[in-house]
Amino acid sequence: MKNELPVVTLRHIIVDGQKAIGMQFYPNKVIHALVKTLKPRWSNPDHMVFLLNSETNLNSIFRTFRGVAYVNAKYFFRNKPVRKGAEPTDLGELRSKCGPGGCPAAYLDLLETKRYSLHTARSYVHLFWSFRQYYADRELIDLGDPEIRRYLHMIVMSGKSFSYQNQVINAIKFYYEQVLNMPQRFYEIDRPRPEIKLPEVLSQDEVKRMIVATENLKHKAILVTMYSCGLRLSELLDLKLTDVQSDRAIVAVKGGKGRRDRNTLLSPTTLQLLRKYFKAYKPAEYLFEGAQGGRYAAKSVQQIVGKALYKAGIRRHASPHTLRHSFATHLLEQGTDLRYIQSLLGHSSPKTTEIYTHVSTKHIGQIKSPIDKLQLDI
Repeated sequence: MKNELPVVTLRHIIVDGQKAIGMQFYPNKVIHALVKTLKPRWSNPDHMVFLLNSETNLNSIFRTFRGVAYVNAKYFFRNKPVRKGAEPTDLGELRSKCGPGGCPAAYLDLLETKRYSLHTARSYVHLFWSFRQYYADRELIDLGDPEIRRYLHMIVMSGKSFSYQNQVINAIKFYYEQVLNMPQRFYEIDRPRPEIKLPEVLSQDEVKRMIVATENLKHKAILVTMYSCGLRLSELLDLKLTDVQSDRAIVAVKGGKGRRDRNTLLSPTTLQLLRKYFKAYKPAEYLFEGAQGGRYAAKSVQQIVGKALYKAGIRRHASPHTLRHSFATHLLEQGTDLRYIQSLLGHSSPKTTEIYTHVSTKHIGQIKSPIDKLQLDI
């Protein structure tokens, strides 16, 4: 059994500007003797022995330890597939970031090949370009853990959020681990602990006031659809007419976050409003289209939400995504099982959905504070 054998873990490292196969293991007499037969060299910065990265050396490692030790190569071979079913992405608008001292063309090529969304690709290219400018006088192949830690320290000290810091790490790792085919090379880079912030949620009365205050039929339909279906802004904008399936009482959300398809609710109230909207506006392809046709603008939806908040007399901050948070919280407060809410929202993990249990005030309001038992005359 492999888990009963000693383990030799393979790592990607760079030695004198060349790719190398690092080997990590707990030494015993047998393993040490076998390693010596490979005639490896020692890397002080990486604290491990290594062989130059070649097919011959890789095969020699597997042959040498066969039956004696388990060769753990999960950090060595690429395991991220192309996003199946995703639409092709044209990143031509980002090519200006390519060239000497900028983002390598191969970086954009692989983002296109793996069909990363335009939004993610823009973020990766911008962040990696900034990293490249920071080390403009260095060759990318020569940068390692210390340089990346130094760069991340600068990012942290500049006050960037935890989410931004993680995106920086992802953008850098994409180049070394995907473009250069060195998976898990930067295994010692610690990710920042995420901030645990409760989402902003509107009450049901506030949502109602926003909808009632919105007189424009199209704008009202947008607000109602976002809230009643629990949609992300991008998901709302991507909805096609065929995604509204009245016979099944569902809205089919295709290619949501993580490229996952799902079905969500189509309430009778929403369907009735959408039918009125369709008769008045007659969209051709997308459920919500701009004045000249085509996909509706995200900025326009943000303005619709902002105007509705103002007209409803709600003076705290809220965004289109707040309607999605409100949808989930209100479902929870009316007794809907978390597993169903997770499915409707398209969350890959129940832990993501569980945050709404901290937002809901229904049960909190039913709890009596111990101070009420003191019968104070105040």
